[in-house]
Amino acid sequence: MTEQQDIKQRERQGVVVSDKMDKTIVIEVSSVRPHAEYKKIVRRTSRLKAHDEQNEAHVGDKVLVRECRPLSRDKTWRLIRVLERAE
Repeated sequence: MTEQQDIKQRERQGVVVSDKMDKTIVIEVSSVRPHAEYKKIVRRTSRLKAHDEQNEAHVGDKVLVRECRPLSRDKTWRLIRVLERAE
């Protein structure tokens, strides 16, 4: 096996919050987990920029993105598919 096949690329599901850029979407990924010491449920959100080659995702869509090589300064994710369209 080559080195490229050994690497497991991370996948994230999130909601598109911006599609104003050309071939780029901003998605918001939220996670809910208990705090390590205090055990209170903590909600964290992170915003990721993802490459969208055909400009197919729009604001409100639920999407699946996969990690890839850096495409720009802060774009290291690529759109895999739109899971759910916004109303």
